[in-house]
Amino acid sequence: MKTILETKNLSKIFKSKSSWFEKEKKVHAVTDINISLKENETLGIVGESGCGKSTLAKMLVGLLKPSDGTINLFGKSINDYDKLKIGQNIQYVFQDPISSLNPRKTIYQSLLDPLKNFSDTNSKNKKEQILEIFNAVNLNENLLERFPHEFSGGQTQRIAIARALLAKPKVIVLDEPVSALDVSVQSQILNLLNKLKSQFNLSYIFISHDLSVVEKICDKVSVMYFGSIVEESLSKNIFASPKHPYTKLLSTSVPLINKKINYVSEESELPDPSNPPNHCSFYDRCSIRSDICKNKIPNLKGDESLVRCYNELS
Repeated sequence: MKTILETKNLSKIFKSKSSWFEKEKKVHAVTDINISLKENETLGIVGESGCGKSTLAKMLVGLLKPSDGTINLFGKSINDYDKLKIGQNIQYVFQDPISSLNPRKTIYQSLLDPLKNFSDTNSKNKKEQILEIFNAVNLNENLLERFPHEFSGGQTQRIAIARALLAKPKVIVLDEPVSALDVSVQSQILNLLNKLKSQFNLSYIFISHDLSVVEKICDKVSVMYFGSIVEESLSKNIFASPKHPYTKLLSTSVPLINKKINYVSEESELPDPSNPPNHCSFYDRCSIRSDICKNKIPNLKGDESLVRCYNELS
């Protein structure tokens, strides 16, 4: 299959200071990320809160500028696109869909926005397109004149997906799209996403902290820890035989559906992103660490399955 989105050594450093007299800090949010997304594929990006998932997602759609590295979309650097063209190729569905909708606009008015930006069709055709997409996400057209606050979480997520689809993108980045929903509604949205993927020939970047959700929808999974990818493989391999101790740790959360990953060892804390360690970032939390882990940062290595570990699990 053709690769349609690819990153090379993508990094993001935020600069901050708490007061005017304090020395500026450099916070390393994302470090040397290399991912690729193929046509009609769903790539899962998984990890605990604060690992850099959403920062990565916002760089992919042009909402954040990388500090280093490149993003190629359909074989061309994202820097060579204007903002309009980026939006026509890749769209972002936010974690909290209600906050991304204007509370003073009806749903119809909100859905008109992407058509105004990305389409030159007349008003009659615009309405036909909205009705077609609204039907595709299983919503009734009589809801179009309502306002965002009148909808449930599942309905607003469907509306957010519909708005993304109206730009006619080939890639959609979904940032925790079901984390705030009940389990039964989660299943409905995941089934809908699978249907739309086939119907519109889409590719997804699926951001989540919930491995039970990722297992259901993703073809390939990249596991992030402390801003870097520590393991990447086909979804079936990740769940059947995780190689990195952090991935193994995350897999223990799967039986508890929608349990947020927020593991912190009693013996240690997460590294300081403003002062990253010059050894394995998982060292203080790892049960199989060795001397080399303390002295050198491991590389991501492997062929079909990639792992960043000196003592990978068998």
